[in-house]
Amino acid sequence: MEELFKKLKIKPKDKKLYKSAFSHSSYVNEHKEKNNYERLEFLGDAVLDLVIADYLFSNHRESEGEMTKVRASYVCENANFCYATDLGLQDYMLLGHGERKEGVKKAIVADIFEALMGAIYIDLGYATARKVILNIIVPYINNPNVTFFSDYKSNLQEYVQTTQQSLEYNIVKEEGPAHDKKFTIEVKIDGIVYGTGFGTSKKEAEQEAAKEALNKMVK
Repeated sequence: MEELFKKLKIKPKDKKLYKSAFSHSSYVNEHKEKNNYERLEFLGDAVLDLVIADYLFSNHRESEGEMTKVRASYVCENANFCYATDLGLQDYMLLGHGERKEGVKKAIVADIFEALMGAIYIDLGYATARKVILNIIVPYINNPNVTFFSDYKSNLQEYVQTTQQSLEYNIVKEEGPAHDKKFTIEVKIDGIVYGTGFGTSKKEAEQEAAKEALNKMVK
């Protein structure tokens, strides 16, 4: 991982943290180790949100609503996957035999990026984590040709508000082991199903359902 540390311009103190950040639950279970990346991912997600919110507040003059949309565009699964692959994080991932056989999933690669940011925050503090995050993400924000994410849920919510209709998301199916969940979610408008989405997270499935609903609305 030394090459990665040089790329990020950091000097880790506790390298065990970084091993945990790259350890999938399938690997941890097979090797009877203690920690996988999930707790670090939870923390890294919050750190990313704070750093990018602070950056937008300090450097942009958009409204609260616009800043929220921009932050959602650059702190989301598609964006995190792009950051991770550009850094080559998939080369350091520790997966169990079965998971490795199936191939590396996009959602896991994105989660590893969040976990790595969480590890940097715990090991080296907020100032270093902030510097690393901004060095990675700001060039994407400043590039007008980069678009990661269309917030279909927000767009659908805005449409429904203008027509004063009710909107709800329901989990239809949840399957798979804890480390590899798959969700099926329906979106209803005034009690009628307008879209169904599938994903490896609830958020992803909801976005897909909202996208389908919006397409039907347009038609």
